[in-house]
Amino acid sequence: MKKTAGILLKTVLPLALGVYLIWYFFTSMEPEVEAAFYKALREADYFWVFLSLLLSFFALLSRAYRWKYLLEPMGYQTSLWNRYHAIMIGYIVNLTIPRAGEASRAAMLYRSDGVPFSKSFGTILAERVFDLIMLFSVALIASIVGAGDFWKIKGLIEARFSGNPESASAFQLVKWIILGVIACALGVILLLKSIRQKVVGFIKGLFAGVLSVFKTRNPIGFIGHTLFIWILYVVYFAICFFALDETSDVPPTGMLIAFLAGSLGITLTNGGIGVFPLVVGLVIEYYLKDQYGSQAWGIGCALGTIIWASQTVLIIVLGVISFFLLPKNYSKDGEVRTDPA
Repeated sequence: MKKTAGILLKTVLPLALGVYLIWYFFTSMEPEVEAAFYKALREADYFWVFLSLLLSFFALLSRAYRWKYLLEPMGYQTSLWNRYHAIMIGYIVNLTIPRAGEASRAAMLYRSDGVPFSKSFGTILAERVFDLIMLFSVALIASIVGAGDFWKIKGLIEARFSGNPESASAFQLVKWIILGVIACALGVILLLKSIRQKVVGFIKGLFAGVLSVFKTRNPIGFIGHTLFIWILYVVYFAICFFALDETSDVPPTGMLIAFLAGSLGITLTNGGIGVFPLVVGLVIEYYLKDQYGSQAWGIGCALGTIIWASQTVLIIVLGVISFFLLPKNYSKDGEVRTDPA
């Protein structure tokens, strides 16, 4: 019962928030905004979207290749494609249960290559640390290069969401429920000795994974792939702006700020549903409002929807394929299967 309640809290509430934001967007659209939104969807040049997806795939491959630099110091030799399939399955899980994809990714690599869950999960956390550093670097660059626009857009986004009491209360409700679940889980861990011992062992494995960053035999390769991944992230996001004539003239600073807003939006709901198109739309509206007036909001949300929908479909398709292709070489009890299925 508790497990089911936890899954519902982590899955249903963020999803409900995303669905609510979609409903709010469509029901609050003025006729001219709605017309601009659907016109942009119809007239978009989807060649740029296809190119964006191709670059996204290369970023995923680079992420899978980078993972080996953290696994090798612990003595684990793994297949590139097994790592890739584990990553894709993790991404598709994140679309249903936010932040559960990391655990699924570690579980899948154990199934295919026998890497202990705690150690591979530790390497994933180490990756996340570097990804956060890169995201912070993007935010820092955006705030310096486009200082005036950055802070104005930040205020615009806060005003738009806080200006709607229902949206603001929904965000607050999700936040407090998540904090409550974490507090309850910590209480159970502290009270039950058997669970506490397992947690201590698990944490030791996590530290081994995290510290593998400092033991990698090829730190330049790890850093190089990290930079390559994030450059591709920004580029495949930015080139989608050329899919619409109206957004092709948005300055690079605006594209960078929109990328940052979208990246943060993804963390709020399942795969960014509802939030990603809206926050990206708000950034684009800022740059287009002088030329297109109220239609700028519809154009911005259309481009945000195109980027979000295309990336989500890519993750679903590749994730489903990976689910069937990932070999099951190890059973749950650690035994090697003689007939992998």
